[in-house]
Amino acid sequence: MDEFRPVPDALAYLRGSWRVTRSVRDRASGAEGRFDGVTVFSALDEGGGEAGNEGGLLHREAGTFVWLGVPRPAERTLRFLPGPTPGTADVRFADDRPFHDLDLTTGRHIADHPCSADLYRGEFTVRDADRWRTVWRVAGPAKDLLLTTDYARVG
Repeated sequence: MDEFRPVPDALAYLRGSWRVTRSVRDRASGAEGRFDGVTVFSALDEGGGEAGNEGGLLHREAGTFVWLGVPRPAERTLRFLPGPTPGTADVRFADDRPFHDLDLTTGRHIADHPCSADLYRGEFTVRDADRWRTVWRVAGPAKDLLLTTDYARVG
């Protein structure tokens, strides 16, 4: 896909519920897995508040991950904080460690995340008002993975 939809405000675009499908391929072994679930982006200050994070989003993902034919429950939590320029985001793990930046103003963004000796390189593309995709390529001595995630707005 060569056409991307510009998003003037990444946090406003992401807010809400999304159906998630993710394929995971270990390029070294050829093993494949799949995650199916839901991601909800809600205001960080909903349900107790976190001072100083006005405008940020809490990303909660939950579903089932099937690896080598074995299904398991899976979940993760991230924090999407307002970025350094309007419409961008600073993505952090639940414990506030930095993950990556996000700028969807052109509809496409590349982000890197070093993890030990491995490098995660993510490509984020906005397809339309209700669909976006991430593709993470993980390369290094410990991992050689390709993770492709499609998001479709619910409701």
